[in-house]
Parts: sequence; C-alpha cells; structure tokens
Amino acid sequence: MYWINGEPCDYLPVNDRSVQFGDGCFTTAKIEQGQVALLSLHIKRLQKGVEKLYLPQPDWQQLESHIKQIASTSELGVLKVILSRGTGGRGYSTQGFTQPNQILFLSPYPEHYLRQREKGLSLVLSPIPMGINPYLAGIKHLNRLEQVLIKSFIEKSNADEALVLDTDGLLIECCTANIFWRKGKYVYTPDLQSSGVEGVMRERIMQLLSESDYYLSCINHYPETLACADEVIVCNSLMPVIPVSEIQAHENRPAWKYQSRELYEYLLPECLKL
Repeated sequence: MYWINGEPCDYLPVNDRSVQFGDGCFTTAKIEQGQVALLSLHIKRLQKGVEKLYLPQPDWQQLESHIKQIASTSELGVLKVILSRGTGGRGYSTQGFTQPNQILFLSPYPEHYLRQREKGLSLVLSPIPMGINPYLAGIKHLNRLEQVLIKSFIEKSNADEALVLDTDGLLIECCTANIFWRKGKYVYTPDLQSSGVEGVMRERIMQLLSESDYYLSCINHYPETLACADEVIVCNSLMPVIPVSEIQAHENRPAWKYQSRELYEYLLPECLKL
C-alpha cells in the first residue's frame, strides 16, 4: 500500500523531482507488533538527508504521526519513507520548492532473513565499485544505481550478498547492508566518510559496542583484512544482523570461511528490541 502526503495513492506525477533527478532521500524501517523499530534513528536519518540535500523541511511531527498510524496496522512488515523535493519545474534549479512530497510504502517482511540467520550468508566480491563523494557519503539519497547494478550481479552469482569496495579498492559495505568484523575483542567497520551509507542498524550496533567489552574502530582497509578475521557480520534495519559464513573474494581461490558467532550472538538479542 502507498500513501502520498498522507493520502492513499499509488501514482506520482512524472515531473516529481524523485522521478526526474532522484532528488530526495529515504529510509526503510521494520514494523513489528504495530511499532516501527528504531523510529527515532530513522527520523534522525531523514533529517540528516534533508539538511545535506537542502530539501524543504516537512512537518516532522505530522510525518512521525503518520508513520506510527500506518505501523499500527501491521503486525510484521516493512515501511519505506521517501522525501522528494516536490513536483514541478524544469532543469536542476531548486528554487520555488517549499513542500516536499512524502511517499510511504508498506510491504511484507522478507522472510528469507530469518532463514539466513540460521545458515549464515555467503558473500562474493562485487566488480562494481562505489563512487567516492565525501559530501553525499553516509546519507541514503535516492540515487541508488550502484546498488541496482550490484544486485544484478549478485542475482547472477551463487552468493547471498556482495562485498563492495570504493574506487580506491577500500572496503565499504555490502549491497544492502553494513559490515563488521571481529578479531578477538577488537571489532572493525569501514569508515564511511567518503562513500557508503551510514545505516540505522550500524549506528545501533556502534552504540551497543561502545557499552561492551569489545573495542570498536572505524577504519579504511582493503578486503584482505577479512581473510584473518575470526567473525564477520552484516546488518541493516530489517535483518537486523546476520552472520557471514564465507566470502569468495577471488575467483579460483578458496573462500574465506567463518565458524564463530560470538559477536552475532551478543548483538542479536539487543538488535531485535524495538
């Protein structure tokens, strides 16, 4: 089901800026027992996107109320919230846009995440890199063509997900998830100041690790660092966290395999909380 500016609607004008230029931002949240998990972090993510993209400010209280209203109708589902700059005009100019279009989309929860928690994920190295752009790094803007191409590659492979690098060959994330790895009590995740998406669940996990006896570092490193990791996990707001069983980083070479679930078992109970 779709809502646009609070009203049930499943069509959008062709001159909407999201259609013309991908001019907007979004967040995707898990609904459980009629509530949006980590709602405050999702609102914070949208607010950061609006600020960075100079989008017109929505009525945040009204938007949050509408989100909660829709969530209350679902026991388990996914709610995507899109903020477009609006409708009208021609060309790149942002003048004259004072009210964003708010697009909400409710869909079923992807049950495959539950199965993947049990068996773990297989990752393959993506041949499609992420572009480097420090200004847009971190936010979840509507320009997701890199992820579309990476997903197409995954669907032609035997893997569940892809390990994604930037154009300098540094480890960034997965196609639809952030990544962490553990060596003893030291946990690492890529520094996303120049590329990638700062996921809501990534932020939650970083908070949890700051309160634990693990030592977390955000680093710039090449994918080979994962070869000697004790454990690798991926996360997003829907999963919310899944262990990685193996990574095929090079053709015709053995995959890197992981048996430990220490970090995963520590994080999962907390990540499942609303």
